[in-house]
Amino acid sequence: MVDLGSNSVRLVVFEGRGRNPLAIFNEKAVLGLGRGLQNTGRLNEEAVPQALTVLERYHAIARAMGAAPLEVLATAAVRDAENGPAFAAALAERMPGVPIRILHGEEEAAFSADGVLLGFPQADGILGDLGGGSLEVVELNQGRAGATESLPLGAIRLADRAGGEIARARAIAEAELARLPWLAHGKDRDLYLVGGAWRALAKIHIAQTAYPLSIVHHYVLRREEARDLCAVLMTATRRTLERLPGAPSKRLQDLPFAAVALRRLLRATGARRVVFSANGLREGWYARRLSPEVRREDPLLAAGREMAARYGRDTALPAALSSWTAPLFAPETPDAAALRQAACWLSDIGSHDHPDYRAEQSFLRVLRQPGIGLDHHERAFLALVVALRYEPELDAPWLGTARMLLDAGTLRRAEVLGAALRLAYTLSGGTPGLLAGTALVREKETLTLRLVEGGGVFAGDSVQRRVEALAATLGLTASVQVAPPG
Repeated sequence: MVDLGSNSVRLVVFEGRGRNPLAIFNEKAVLGLGRGLQNTGRLNEEAVPQALTVLERYHAIARAMGAAPLEVLATAAVRDAENGPAFAAALAERMPGVPIRILHGEEEAAFSADGVLLGFPQADGILGDLGGGSLEVVELNQGRAGATESLPLGAIRLADRAGGEIARARAIAEAELARLPWLAHGKDRDLYLVGGAWRALAKIHIAQTAYPLSIVHHYVLRREEARDLCAVLMTATRRTLERLPGAPSKRLQDLPFAAVALRRLLRATGARRVVFSANGLREGWYARRLSPEVRREDPLLAAGREMAARYGRDTALPAALSSWTAPLFAPETPDAAALRQAACWLSDIGSHDHPDYRAEQSFLRVLRQPGIGLDHHERAFLALVVALRYEPELDAPWLGTARMLLDAGTLRRAEVLGAALRLAYTLSGGTPGLLAGTALVREKETLTLRLVEGGGVFAGDSVQRRVEALAATLGLTASVQVAPPG
């Protein structure tokens, strides 16, 4: 699909129709199609020919890739400009047979809400999607979209309306937001941020704080952190912005006004924190092409299953591993159980990698995967578990990212699960049939591995060593028992 916005135009081609969208082609051109619209009422005349050329190229790429369906979604600039219809007609000539859909403000907000809810199924608070021409806001109630509004507060439009003056921009944004009293329902809830200019703010903060994971999706700032960042950007000179680590050069002039919009929205909502989302309109378009059954899947578990199918050996093993490791963690919350189950799905994704690099490769594959259902702590936990399953050097520097993101209790849980999976693969060779002849029993001060005599598994040195290592992580004594069949 093509997202034709006020500032940029982007082609995204998704592969398949799984629960977590996988973009195999993603190209953006920053054209500023809506720059000057507030004053002239027309699309940027300099950008129009460029846009038509870029979109013609995107059409050729999509056809060559066999992308279907293909659709253009045009937002604030095209719908508000007096020459918007003429531009759409010229575009239709360049892209014959491709639907060109000019979205109303509420339609744009609804697409964004669908995209955010694909990545945050239980999102609760206020969604803000900042484009170049408009700001869409949606109330989200435990995974359901409520009140919706589109405001003329996009970063480009706000700058134009304010004549480039920050003080005037603050007053304009405050007046527009004051028209929506329901925004106050966001008090002490989350504010979900969508849009390139706001993602740029997240990248700046990540770079400034040396945060260990350079992924915007699910990046979180406390209310005061977000306010402080906005205050810096609102008052920064162009020269200062150019020197900021992580600041995108093509968005520099928009950053102060994106910061104004965010700070006023924080005031209007009373949100306790901001949560950045890489999902928005494009993922909402994708979500509407999924079956209801697929959309209802848990994105965390779906991500695990998808990676297991792509990289693992036996998709029948993860369920067996989940049952086999369960006695080590009882009692367990539903969220913790789901995370452990996802780790079991991911536990064999290094099976086809070079033996000397399996741990590191699997760690990075999980930590940096594009799966939308994982927050940063979940990524770190799963990556660490999978790495430990391959028994890496514990002082390997690449493990530091996970250790920085996890607390002591979660680290210990990852160590236990990693050691358990290492033992399971030693026993079974990665086959559910052999694993079925073994069991772990945790009783008081002892961890017992039970084996069925003649079941194809015996307690050799490697098994004994790994049982003892697992017991040690739990602070227990290890024991191995061999029982007759039946």
